[in-house]
Amino acid sequence: MFLVGLSGGIASGKSTVVAVFRELGCAVIDADVIARQVVQPRFLAYQQIVHCFGSEILLESGEINREALGNIIFSHPEKRQLLNSITHPKIQKEMLKQIFKYFVLGYRYVILDIPLLFETNTLTKFMKHTVLVYSDPQTQLSRLMKRNGLAQAEAEARIASQLPLDEKCKLADHVIDNSGDWESTRKQVLRLHSQLEDSLDFLLVRLVAVTAVAGIGGLVCFLLRHFLS
Repeated sequence: MFLVGLSGGIASGKSTVVAVFRELGCAVIDADVIARQVVQPRFLAYQQIVHCFGSEILLESGEINREALGNIIFSHPEKRQLLNSITHPKIQKEMLKQIFKYFVLGYRYVILDIPLLFETNTLTKFMKHTVLVYSDPQTQLSRLMKRNGLAQAEAEARIASQLPLDEKCKLADHVIDNSGDWESTRKQVLRLHSQLEDSLDFLLVRLVAVTAVAGIGGLVCFLLRHFLS
């Protein structure tokens, strides 16, 4: 099994592409979903966030108001870094658990849906392939304004806070252009899925893993015989 990193930009249509991959039966690990889970009140990250950002970011239910927290980190880069330092280790730990689950189940590859894959650049080295969901600037802007009910200036500011999609294209192994209609996007996803399924990369990874496990098992047996004899 090998890892495929999937990313995009705000309103580029990444969720549309993920939906097609899921339809094809692919294993998808959504970093955003995990990020919402690890900040629930029963988890340590929740306590750390409330301690650092104050109770004013809480809803009446006691849960974190993601919009309020998002507004804070949007205008204060140092606070975004602080939040990332709290949540990222927890998110990565949960992702590793899910990756291992899909490895045991025998999947050829697992898609890691990571919004800031190219901005953080800490996880790309673990990906055999990286995929960017692209949208041309005008389409991206109009989608964001319509989806979030933003004025043009607000939408442009949100887009400008991220690494430009044209720059991400240069970093990605594969680009899915989601500027057109749904059928065009779907055909690109099907083509990429076929390439990944036909790849023999998963055999090499599995062979290395099995060899490592066998080596560790042999070492344990040797040590047991040595100390018990």
